[in-house]
Amino acid sequence: MNRRNFLKLAGGGVILAAGGVTTFATTRTPTSALAPWSQAGTYSDPRMNALSYAILAPNPHNRQPWIVSLKGDDEATIFFDTDKQLPYTDPFDRQLTIGLGCFLELMRMAANADGYDVDMTLFPEGEDQTGLDQRPIAFVKFRETATVIDPLFAHVQDRRSNKEPYDLGRPVQSEALSRILSVASHSQIGGSIDPEEVAFWRQLTTEALTVEIEIPRTYKESVDLMRIGKAEVNANPDGIDFSGVFFEALALVGVMTREALLDPTSTGFKQGLKAVTENTETAMGHLWMVTPGNTRRDQIGAGADWLRINLACTAESLGFQPLSQALQEYPEMSTQYETTHARLAPNGGTVQMLARIGYGPNVAFSPRWPIEGKIGNS
Repeated sequence: MNRRNFLKLAGGGVILAAGGVTTFATTRTPTSALAPWSQAGTYSDPRMNALSYAILAPNPHNRQPWIVSLKGDDEATIFFDTDKQLPYTDPFDRQLTIGLGCFLELMRMAANADGYDVDMTLFPEGEDQTGLDQRPIAFVKFRETATVIDPLFAHVQDRRSNKEPYDLGRPVQSEALSRILSVASHSQIGGSIDPEEVAFWRQLTTEALTVEIEIPRTYKESVDLMRIGKAEVNANPDGIDFSGVFFEALALVGVMTREALLDPTSTGFKQGLKAVTENTETAMGHLWMVTPGNTRRDQIGAGADWLRINLACTAESLGFQPLSQALQEYPEMSTQYETTHARLAPNGGTVQMLARIGYGPNVAFSPRWPIEGKIGNS
């Protein structure tokens, strides 16, 4: 078993991910990586039951940056796993903190559906804006209450980042966008399906993605976390998934190797850049999230809302892919960062997340665990 399938508890023991195994229409299915999904979600301990859902939360590069310690029969402490940092693309751990906010919100939703509420104390030993450390992210106490099932909770096991080209012939309806924008409570949420706005964000997100890929240190951070083919996904199903017959074939003939992907003159590099920019260029709408401040608590709240927006897109059968490159805090991205903030937060604040939406293919071999890009990118 591997990290995406279970949450390893501080002090020993594991919690298996909730859900069931999907049948995939390909012989390249990473079956051993998926096996624990059919064995979980039925814990008698309400904390473990809630956590078995929480580990399905979206997070940057699918790093799963959480460690949990259980105490007594109703307490849990959530920590940040400092081994999961992304120092080049997320130098202040802002995106990873948002991922932890997604985790905490999904834990809360699962607990509520099981007849429990959670009293949560964030950063009980303080916080550092320059980076996360080994101090606790949250102290949580479970207490029994009336069952409350959030309508969005029904879509938890179907949610994933759809990193495929979207259908240019299927516009997103304004009614669907309005429903999606209504589910957040902590942040200022915006979105547009206006053709001129969509064209602007297609261009900017393509530029930002290209900047990240053309800088060796930032691109290598992603390449090092790519899982190419069934064997690599089975061995370590975190990171960025490239499973399925197509990617197996590219790897087999030597086109898709890490060495080739890092070589700007190689076919693999050029095809990879073309593939990811085809995604940004087929966006049919965009969503974004702005917070007045940029404290750790702001970021946790943004994560809670981002999870809910992602689930709302799933409820509308819309593809959803975070495109956070333009929001990253390193010097080469300053032009795209400033342009994004000038347009989306002209009166101040921090643009925490940006995503594209549209109707896309339901790829048969896509894994049921959410493989994310920045938030991430899922």
